[in-house]
Amino acid sequence: MMEDELARFDKSINEFGNKFRNTFSDTRCQMVGLRDVFKDSIEALAEKLSVKLKEEEQMIEMFLEYQNQISRQNKLIQEKKDTLLKLITEVKDKKQEMEVLTAKIQDLKEEYSRKKETISNANKANKERLKRLQKSADLYKDRLGLEIRKIYGNKLQFIFTNIDPKHPERPFMFSLHLNEARDYEVSDSAPHLECLAEFQENVRKTNNFSAFIANVRKAFTAMVYN
Repeated sequence: MMEDELARFDKSINEFGNKFRNTFSDTRCQMVGLRDVFKDSIEALAEKLSVKLKEEEQMIEMFLEYQNQISRQNKLIQEKKDTLLKLITEVKDKKQEMEVLTAKIQDLKEEYSRKKETISNANKANKERLKRLQKSADLYKDRLGLEIRKIYGNKLQFIFTNIDPKHPERPFMFSLHLNEARDYEVSDSAPHLECLAEFQENVRKTNNFSAFIANVRKAFTAMVYN
């Protein structure tokens, strides 16, 4: 009875051992297969990751290059903007200079016009005075033996004759012109008259030219008889 039990137990032990060995063998084969699959998967994943990293590196390089291009473009735009602002400032300055120059030219034109009008009026006045002098000269020539000539420097030369009874043709003369103040100015008397300056001041004050001529003739006459 005991032997039978032992035999069955021994048989059970052997069966278990066989099953365990078979199971371990199958499991080992499965582990080797899984290891190979895992290794292949890892290699495939590593290859994909490598490709992905290269693509990302290329993307980063492209992005950096794009940033550099943007930076260069921005720099060029800023330089052109600065150049444009400089040109605008220069144009404004030139415009202001032109406005100032135009204003100065206009002022000069107006000043020239005023001076031209003043000179024209002065010339008209001089012509009128010379006309009156010439008219008086004609009268004096007939009555007083006086001749008036126009000489250099816009001067009038007054020549008296018939003063010296011994030499009726002997000339007694002086010159007259209008100075910048438009006043009478007497010079070049021959023979010299000391009182000529006094006569000049009187004619400037009174503007009585007839009296001035008469006084000069009297002074020349007095010189002859003295």
